[in-house]
This record gives sequence, structure tokens and C-alpha cells, in this order.
Amino acid sequence: MTPFGYARAADRADALARVGSGARVLGGGTNLVDLLRQNVEQASELVDVSRLEGAIRESDDGGLLIDASVRNATLAAHPLVRHRYPVLARALLAGASAQIRNMATVGGNILQRTRCMYFYDVEGARCNKRQPGAGCDAMDGFNRYHAVLGASDQCIATHPSDMCVALAMLDAVIHLSGPDGERSVPLTDFHVLPNATPQTETVLKPGELITGVELPPPSAAVTHSEYRKVRDRSSYAFALISVAGGLAIAEGRITEARIALGGVAAKPWRATRAETALVCVAPTPDAFLAAIREELVGARPLSGNGFKIGLAERTVVAVLGALAGARA
Repeated sequence: MTPFGYARAADRADALARVGSGARVLGGGTNLVDLLRQNVEQASELVDVSRLEGAIRESDDGGLLIDASVRNATLAAHPLVRHRYPVLARALLAGASAQIRNMATVGGNILQRTRCMYFYDVEGARCNKRQPGAGCDAMDGFNRYHAVLGASDQCIATHPSDMCVALAMLDAVIHLSGPDGERSVPLTDFHVLPNATPQTETVLKPGELITGVELPPPSAAVTHSEYRKVRDRSSYAFALISVAGGLAIAEGRITEARIALGGVAAKPWRATRAETALVCVAPTPDAFLAAIREELVGARPLSGNGFKIGLAERTVVAVLGALAGARA
């Protein structure tokens, strides 16, 4: 690990000033510390924002405002989250061990980097995300966990967050602050696909800081929602496939469908084609399957992850079927 300086931010303004001078932000450290320890990333200074006050409060329009420094465990247990946005609470509880949830922050969760084994193998693997132009050993290597949607010939890594899959389904908005002032970005636009520059993972500008997340007022499909994660072992493992789903049904027809997928791309994947295909149709397994197949028509499997397509289909059908059954 390369030596670095450390400072504890007195307040948000202090944190912004230090980030603007090139410091890296340290929240819970559940991902960044690993990256530094393994020399995947370097930092000259860390600014600790973990002691900044974090709040969860209802917005004027009935939505929810979540400070970036809120702990994942606190967010998952909050009554408004559990009752109005159940998919978010369940995604957070599926995301990690209790110890990590107690440390990890909302802002850090959004910014966590891929868990691709080649990305972490500094000494023995080529990785375009870590070293642009080096190549990608995952292409012809062990790619069971890698992307089937939105990948490029430069990178096939997936985004690891469970929380972000739920936030994508919820139309969450990320609030940012930096040298040019404040701005807001939809979560679905915050992370970017690799294309020719896999080292660029978000639209975060130099000197900017995530200050919070805003959730719109819950619709019927949000309050009636579910998160399901399929993984190689039942505890503390990253998703092979995950699904955040929500349904609203009236008079035997779907009036609103919300679907987001995890484990399939470099960003949480909002399944807008599938959602559109389900509006005004009867909530049947055949309709669910046809809709998700329309979403996955552009999927490009690799040597070791072709099973993800069928797994995504079955998981979406199971989640939506369970939600439809609860409304029957």
C-alpha cells in the first residue's frame, strides 16, 4: 500500500474543499480500503466523511431524501423505507454481511467498483479498467460472473451493488456538489457503460461529491415490490443475477411494471423494454417471459456465462409471478 495522508472532514464544505484539492473520500471504507491495500488504486490523501451527520427525511412531495453518509444498515431498517420502498430494504439486506452494512455508506455503495478478479489481480492480469489499453483477460478467461448486456470489446465487468439495482427501479436521483455548484443526475444515468473507456465508470466530475439520494413519492408498483438475488452461496456473495421488480394491477391488467436487473452489466440495468411490453396486459407467466425476452434480445453471452440469460428469465418470471399472485 502506498502511504497517504488522512484528514477528518469537519463538515460538508471542508470535505468538498479537500476533494477539490485531490483527496479521495473515505466513508465506511468497505471497498476503497481493499483497493488501496491491494494497490489497485492509489491516493495521496483520504478525507474521512464517516463522522458527518447523515439523515433520512421525507421530502415535501412525499418522497424520501437520504444523505450520502447514511449507513446501509440504518437505511434498511428505517420505517419509511421498509413500508414505502420495500424493494430497497430487501436489496440492502441481501447486499452484504451485517458487519459491512453497519459500516458501508450510501454514497460509498453507489461508487463501489467491480469485483472482477482480473481487475484486482495487479501483478498477473491485464485489465483495461485498471490500465487502459492493457487488454482484458476476462474475455477469454473465467467469465462466469461477467456482463451479458452493455459490454464492449474493452471490458465485460459488472457493477456489484444490490442497493443500486433497487435505486434504478425506484427512479432515484443522485445529488452532487462540486466546484461548479450543485446538480442532480438520475441513478440510471450516473453509471456509464464501458464502451472504449472502461476506466470511466460514472459521470462524477473531478472535485465532485455525492451528497445524497432522492426517491420520488412511491407509486403502487413501488410499494408492491420485491428484490430477489441469485448467487453461488446463500450468504455474502455477489449476484449472478438479481431482480428488483414491482407491479401495479387493476381490473386484471398491469397498469405499471418496474424491473431492474443486477449482475448483467457494468451498471444497474433498467429493463425499460420489458416494462413497456407489460403495460395493459394480463399478469401471466407467459407475458412475463415474453417481456423479459424482449429486454434480453441484445444479450451477448461469453464462454462461461450464457446461463445468465435463462437465469434472468426465470428469476424475473418468479418475482413478477409472486407479486401478481399476492394481488390475486
